[in-house]
Amino acid sequence: MLESCDVVNLDFGSILCEPDQPFKHVYFPLTGFISLVVAVKGHQPLEMGLIGNEGMLGVTLALAVYNVPLRGVVQGSGTALRMSAVQLRSALRDSPILVRRLHRYLYVLMAQLSQGAACIHFHEVDARLARWLLMTHDRAHADHFHLTHQFLADMLGVQRSAITIAAGALQRSKLIEYTRGEIRILDRSGLEAASCECYRALVADYAEQLD
Repeated sequence: MLESCDVVNLDFGSILCEPDQPFKHVYFPLTGFISLVVAVKGHQPLEMGLIGNEGMLGVTLALAVYNVPLRGVVQGSGTALRMSAVQLRSALRDSPILVRRLHRYLYVLMAQLSQGAACIHFHEVDARLARWLLMTHDRAHADHFHLTHQFLADMLGVQRSAITIAAGALQRSKLIEYTRGEIRILDRSGLEAASCECYRALVADYAEQLD
């Protein structure tokens, strides 16, 4: 598989795939990360899932589903291994072990999507923001990353003012430092305590299926 992959740059904001279009490539992030976004007419896009070097964009090919289900947008700049969809389909035919592995990751991704939907409905913005920052922190592999108020608002499906209030609360608790779109994680364990239980559930699902 590695021989079939190219190392490519993931540039912030780049759209890698659009819904209802056939997959041309799949991506295995190395240092960047990708948002799975749903767009509803008349509303800002809403993030449903996040993919870093724990996963891949295009896993539904393992189910012989060849069209894109959700928009894939680069949220964190970095690099990824890119493989053509045709080459992955060939690899899946030749490797039952790969198929089983991707089915397990698909289960984890489905759990992330369903947990995220419940989180949006039931939990307060500050706890959701803490969960989202933890997920980003896991995939960024760095304590510092760039995220604007507007981008966070779009990803969480709330007004920008709600992000201002929630980020301010986390900053006053000395969990993060947030200045002009630059976020630094100051207290990882405190941020975990501030997050809703959805983050812990997602980590447990991944550990059970893939670690």
